[in-house]
Amino acid sequence: LEYQKYGGMCSTHGIKSCPTTYLFLFVCSWTSCLEHCTSFSPLSLALNGKSIHRVYSVGSNPPTLSSPLTPLYAEAASSTLSSDVENEEEETVSFPSPLTKTERLARAATFWSTAVPIVASYYGKFAELKIRQQVRGECLTDDECQVEWDERHEDGANKLADVIMSLKGFYVKTAQIIASRQDLFPVQYTERLAGFTDSIDPMPASLAKAVIEQELLNRDEKFEDVFSEFDEVPLGSASIGQVHRAVLTEKYGGPKEVAIKVQRPAIEPKLLGDIANLKAISKPLQDNGALPLDYYTVFCELEKQLADEFDFVAEAAAMDRIYTALTRSIDGSTRTEVPLVIPRPVPGLVSKRVLVMDYLKGVPLSRAKEEMERRGIHPDSPESKLFARKLLRALTEVFGRSILETGFFHADPHPGNIFVLDNGDIGLIDFGQVKQISGRSRETLAKVMVALDDRVSDTNPADLKKIGDLAIELGVKIKEDAKPEAAAAVAMWLFDGSVEELPGGYDKGELSPNSPVKELQSFPQDLVLVGRSTILIKGISSRLNVPWSLSKEWAPTSREVLDRYKSSTTPAVSGGPVMVRFRDVLVTLKQWGKGKVTLTVTKLPPPIRRKLAAVVVKLQERKARKQASQNKS
Repeated sequence: LEYQKYGGMCSTHGIKSCPTTYLFLFVCSWTSCLEHCTSFSPLSLALNGKSIHRVYSVGSNPPTLSSPLTPLYAEAASSTLSSDVENEEEETVSFPSPLTKTERLARAATFWSTAVPIVASYYGKFAELKIRQQVRGECLTDDECQVEWDERHEDGANKLADVIMSLKGFYVKTAQIIASRQDLFPVQYTERLAGFTDSIDPMPASLAKAVIEQELLNRDEKFEDVFSEFDEVPLGSASIGQVHRAVLTEKYGGPKEVAIKVQRPAIEPKLLGDIANLKAISKPLQDNGALPLDYYTVFCELEKQLADEFDFVAEAAAMDRIYTALTRSIDGSTRTEVPLVIPRPVPGLVSKRVLVMDYLKGVPLSRAKEEMERRGIHPDSPESKLFARKLLRALTEVFGRSILETGFFHADPHPGNIFVLDNGDIGLIDFGQVKQISGRSRETLAKVMVALDDRVSDTNPADLKKIGDLAIELGVKIKEDAKPEAAAAVAMWLFDGSVEELPGGYDKGELSPNSPVKELQSFPQDLVLVGRSTILIKGISSRLNVPWSLSKEWAPTSREVLDRYKSSTTPAVSGGPVMVRFRDVLVTLKQWGKGKVTLTVTKLPPPIRRKLAAVVVKLQERKARKQASQNKS
């Protein structure tokens, strides 16, 4: 083939694309290239001088070719020849090409050329205020100092948001983490970056539909044969893809509202290139005491998990696996009630880059404040406090059971993936990033929860030694010159947000020079994403001003898990299958009753609803005080 005459080149293997006439020979000849190459440009096809409008891209993560010509490429050849050439009026859709190595390095340089000056500006402002005080004799009040720092925060937040918006990719994940840590970062940063949780610059609807057609449609099937409605404005868009609302046709089980998750073409090498650059920069700083965490280990773990996030078939399987585990008791004998809603994939409409699933009608947690204000609900009202406790309890139970019972859990929690549904329920979406931890880690983690819950006080030496020893058993490594209470303080900081003062005189603030996190030499990579889940819940409880102890909430599940580890065999369930079926009926009736009550309450006039919420909050607070009094005695 005369490769030099045609465009599109694989930068790894130096192979040029070919005209449609030779498409079959091309695929047969270069199967191995398609299987392993991650930098192949979209195929720009031409036939008899006419443009072929449907462009099929090998993309950034080609499917494995088990035979010389897979159905995907066979359909590409046949459908483009039979239909697309005949319809020259059809809109041209171009798939973006993967980034080159030079472009990836340029992205990293752009990010750090903004991030480093932002950090340096804080040192400069601190030095400026010190000079003004000591040299010039100026004595600023607390309010005047706050104004100075607010200006610095505002400027830094705007610059960081601008560079992340221009780069997108993995840097969006950075924005999501900052936005969820209101307890750690200034409000100017968390509010300015909040939009990155669910509203990244979306790709055109025509490109999204082209990906859907390429991934899901059978030969001779039109888009309208599958979806009777398709909203071109996405419900939300993120770094990897975006979600559109649609309605299935009767042919596919409709009419039924669904959500379609569509992956951005060529996004995989961009994100993996970003995180590779972050790893390269953080590795030399791995043993630098200036950083609060070992970020190299964090980025390594995120890289492993991110690689799985590009496979929507695996995401659908993870969604089903977590749902099934949460709807059964720990021994699998009885049904249990799930405190939040998990969407289910639609069978037959799932591929590596497109996922059709249940549609959850609501708003992400990142926009919940605006939604509550629209409904006339004040942030400090009883309704708001009631919702805060419901949200924390739902997230705590779901993540606690998933981590401790099976070790398989949702590993990408941020306010854009948590939904507040119209009926008041909580929804959890985006199961592309999941994590499986070992049975040994689960057992030790359960022991830590029980030890924290059973401790006599926050200063009792015996309790601190036991908690510290268990933290070391988990794989936490403490610096040699750290205080004896350091390991226990790290465990309390991570799992008990209700602690007033940490042992050893450590500060609760993560970035404080006296934080127990500064005593960490290394953190077990297997538990990095467990820590991310706990920090999310800590951040939400801090923002909602609700003291929350994960160890106390997870202790009952932990004890049940440890009891099962002690038992060599699973105890038989008395009553046999009849009792299991009866319990299942009770659970179903309870769920139905709660749904009816929730629906009725949401329809009440706002004044009555507020009074009812106030009564429920008082009852919950009274119960909490009684429980605390019993624990103290």
